[in-house]
Amino acid sequence: MSAGLVQAAYIIAAVFFIMSLAGLSKQETARSGNYYGIAGMAIALLATIFGPHSSGIAWILVAMVVGGGIGIHYAKKVEMTEMPELVAILHSFVGMAAVLVGYNSLLDAPETATHAEHMIHLVEVYLGVFIGAVTFTGSIVAFGKLRGIISSSPLNLPHKHKLNLAAIVVSALLMKWYLGGDGALFPLFLMTLIAFAFGYHLVASIGGADMPVVVSMLNSYSGWAAAAAGFMLANDLLIVTGALVGSSGAILSYIMCKAMNRSFISVIAGGFGQEVSVSSGDEEQGEHRESTAEEVAEMLKNSKSVIITPGYGMAVAQAQYPVHEITDKLRAQGVEVRFGIHPVAGRLPGHMNVLLAEAKVPYDIVLEMDEINDDFTETDTVLVIGANDTVNPAALEDPTSPIAGMPVLEVWNAQNVVVFKRSMNTGYAGVQNPLFFKENSSMLFGDAKDSCLKIIEHL
Repeated sequence: MSAGLVQAAYIIAAVFFIMSLAGLSKQETARSGNYYGIAGMAIALLATIFGPHSSGIAWILVAMVVGGGIGIHYAKKVEMTEMPELVAILHSFVGMAAVLVGYNSLLDAPETATHAEHMIHLVEVYLGVFIGAVTFTGSIVAFGKLRGIISSSPLNLPHKHKLNLAAIVVSALLMKWYLGGDGALFPLFLMTLIAFAFGYHLVASIGGADMPVVVSMLNSYSGWAAAAAGFMLANDLLIVTGALVGSSGAILSYIMCKAMNRSFISVIAGGFGQEVSVSSGDEEQGEHRESTAEEVAEMLKNSKSVIITPGYGMAVAQAQYPVHEITDKLRAQGVEVRFGIHPVAGRLPGHMNVLLAEAKVPYDIVLEMDEINDDFTETDTVLVIGANDTVNPAALEDPTSPIAGMPVLEVWNAQNVVVFKRSMNTGYAGVQNPLFFKENSSMLFGDAKDSCLKIIEHL
């Protein structure tokens, strides 16, 4: 395949990637968006493998078969509840790839390059390795927190922000040494170790409640790491693709930060939203009131308006299918049913939307927090299914709370609130929820899926 044909294929692939992003922006077109992305990647792979600069094609195909086999195995095995940690670990692969590409590109640099081209290449390698290393360890920590291997509590080292600043300053000084030594390996190696520690500390300093934003930000980092690898390899498509992923991830992170009342700059700095005193979650709040499936079913039948606010607990219980059945039965009886989705519900942006779409819940009744928050005052019954931190009134009422200032779904303004939970334990942020003890709230204990099935029987 000639170089001109490869460039033409890259342009077509880039158009497919842009169409993929456009498709993924809406639930109705998300499936076609995925197909566009698959088509673009297939074209990109074929053009690269059979391009004039490729060699050792047999080894490349072997690696693709092995990697593809592993990917297919885990894609079939991983549950929807495990998708956030899967995404996090995939980001780490992109980061490590950028690091390895950087070292290989340095050791195999073209000898015919001019001095200016050589220096530019050295800068590309240094920055690419730095971004890749930060992405790698940061994603590993995010995976550990989401998996429960690492504590979701933020790591609060003394002078943590000064440590972050010191890491950046030292890396800049090492870059001067690296360039002065005409691409010396030792300063590059030292910087890589610092970047590994820097990435670890950045994400470890962030608490569990903010992990969806972290995953989104790491998505952006992985894009910039891919773009850096594109510069090192002089691959235009990799640069375009990395820029698309990096910028879209950054935009999503900014949107989520606004939804959580967080500072976008402080996300990049690490440890944002942790300047307030942390509650233990054991404070006495009062007495809670328990309910039964039969009582909840009767309450729903007597309601004119119902809002369902799902959270990570719904994903764990795989309750989205009986929730859809409840929705169908209520709507058939003339009850208005809608869903209120918090931007960071679950542990991944769009987690709840995917679950509801999987259960064939109509898109037009699934609304974002800003679209539905004012409607709770006119709602008869709210079902809180597995959500905790995203419906916590402490975010608005307690300035000392770790989630203080975060916009939440104001479910307590409804006439009746039923909270589906296994126990009275706190949510992922480790913060007690005063909602459970309000006069218009009742608790329906047990597995969310089982509780929904019992409600369906009484409906």
